[in-house]
Amino acid sequence: MELPVNLFQNDLMPKKSTNALNRRDFLSSIGGGAAGAYSLMVIGKDNASADLPQRSPDEIRDAFNDLAPMDPEAAARRFEGEPHMTLVDLEADLLVAGGGPSGVCAAIAAARNGAKVILIQDRSRLGGNSSSEIKMHIVGANSHRGRPGWREGGIIEELRLDDAANNPHRSWEMWDLLLYDKIVSEPNITLLLDTALYAADVEDGEIKRIMARCDKTEHLYRIKAKLYADCTGDARLAVEAGASIRWGHESRDEFKEPLAWEKPSRETLGSSILFTSRDYGKPIPYKAPSWARKIGPENLRFRGIGSWEYGYWWIEWGGITDTIRDNERIRFELLSIVTGVWDYIKNSGKYPDAANWGMDWVGMVPGKRESRRIEGDHILTQQDLMGLNGDFTDAVSIGGWGLDEHPPGGFDDSEKRPFVSTRLPDVYNIPLRSLYSRDISNLMMAGRNASCSHVAFTSTRVMATCAGMGQGLGTAAAMCVKHGLSPRGLYENKEALFDLQQTLLKDDQSIKNRKNLDPKDLARQAEAFESSELYQTAKPINIISGMTRDMYGEMNHRWISPMKPDAWIRLRWREPKRISHVQITFDTGFHRELTLTSSNGHNQHMIRAPQPETIRDYKIIVTDAEGKEHVVVEETGNHQRVRRHDFPAINAESVKLHVLATNGSDTARVYEIRCYA
Repeated sequence: MELPVNLFQNDLMPKKSTNALNRRDFLSSIGGGAAGAYSLMVIGKDNASADLPQRSPDEIRDAFNDLAPMDPEAAARRFEGEPHMTLVDLEADLLVAGGGPSGVCAAIAAARNGAKVILIQDRSRLGGNSSSEIKMHIVGANSHRGRPGWREGGIIEELRLDDAANNPHRSWEMWDLLLYDKIVSEPNITLLLDTALYAADVEDGEIKRIMARCDKTEHLYRIKAKLYADCTGDARLAVEAGASIRWGHESRDEFKEPLAWEKPSRETLGSSILFTSRDYGKPIPYKAPSWARKIGPENLRFRGIGSWEYGYWWIEWGGITDTIRDNERIRFELLSIVTGVWDYIKNSGKYPDAANWGMDWVGMVPGKRESRRIEGDHILTQQDLMGLNGDFTDAVSIGGWGLDEHPPGGFDDSEKRPFVSTRLPDVYNIPLRSLYSRDISNLMMAGRNASCSHVAFTSTRVMATCAGMGQGLGTAAAMCVKHGLSPRGLYENKEALFDLQQTLLKDDQSIKNRKNLDPKDLARQAEAFESSELYQTAKPINIISGMTRDMYGEMNHRWISPMKPDAWIRLRWREPKRISHVQITFDTGFHRELTLTSSNGHNQHMIRAPQPETIRDYKIIVTDAEGKEHVVVEETGNHQRVRRHDFPAINAESVKLHVLATNGSDTARVYEIRCYA
């Protein structure tokens, strides 16, 4: 069958009221039978372990080669109206659109739990607002040390720990590279950078396939998946699929939110452009461009200039416009403010200490805070976040940042404070029902376009919270594939929902008021013994309490022992158990903040290295039913919180963790040990 001619002529398609519908008709018109269309099934191993063997260099090269067919027949396939683009068909369990923290964590979580994933990102790098293009540090539930102990676990913790250990010099480009390495090394993920989604084919409320394009490689990708995740921030996939979306402020009456505006409005939070500067040890002149804003004290009444090595989130603009379609205007206005503020710092005479400082980087991509949000089966509200509506049975992640409202006028609203934050009484759970569309059955979402009111959004929008949503989404998607369920069906199936939450906890996802009840974890049937005890409450039994977090000053869920001369903890069963897998959760200093930032003052509260509490070197020794000891693991140089180890199955009488060294602490600390057949 040949491709239809005049593929883009509107008179060949039914008349619709929007271009998005025409594009969906376009997808229907080309169907699945394009002559010789290149087809690829994404290949990977079904293994949920975070310590999976990574792809070899040759395997990664082969994966990229599969995305660029070089045979003459493939090169000859063209679309009418796109004579230089080659069509490539791809298929997977999950398509993730958007490569910010939510999309990255969604892709990794789904892949590690056995799903085949395609991740598309419209930029050349991953990370979204945390990438080197924007350089916003990741914050979350611990609210800048306001809640010590509530730093997020899971995949975002793994990324932060790797970055702190391997990037002590705080290079944003090394953060980009870390995220790239994590994604391309996962056997179940196919990554498409510089690739933008632009159309979706929907039938009977279900996405059948999407179209994406990479103009750098002259490819059109037609992607079919069982589930689709919108992690774009702008809800681009949801718009193309015709899902219900929201924009701006709801009225106070709609959800009875005290902090909501009296009347609805399309105004939003604005976008920001950051800059960095450094001391060059000699005078550095600065001449602002002719189009820079003229900044005076009247503009900075509520916007203080302290240090200037990293500034300033309050250079914000665009909330009174359309933050998507007016992005070019927003970029110009933000750059005019940035250059004007720097001109004021350098040339107003008020900051003589800035004489030797030179700006060494200016963002060219506005860091966007708000645009569209997708409606799910549950819309999070202010009351949910304040704990007034009780907990969710389908909780999959946490948030805790304050309700952080900004004036839509941003920098131009100089008579208003740049933010008003309402502290929440505690962290809150985010339900699965806020991570899938209410009217597109196989569409999920995570990040700032998740299902919430504007008031709730002012908290859920921060990147660590978005990353946690992403891990919840990705794990849920893998469970949907495993059980043959839709996202709504997963929520309605209580057995599968329990399986989802227990899998998330096993993967160190933070969920408030949930504990390890995994019936497969044989450690829960054991007794715990130790070499020595340091604190009365930090007992060995704590490692099987089911909880893997203590609040600052508490020692209710950790075992802590002095390191002199050595330290060990042992799990022992009354009857031998067949053991072949051990998982350990270490202490990584959750009471501290941990992120990549260009702010020297902010960085003073962190340790940009392996966290000292974390056990670095250790052995796992299994004693079999005959009393013989087997050293099954000898690990050195660890800096991660969660470690998983497989070994040949042993009929075990006990499992012993022998601690040899930490990354600086004089105590050995362990939150949990799990054992599996």
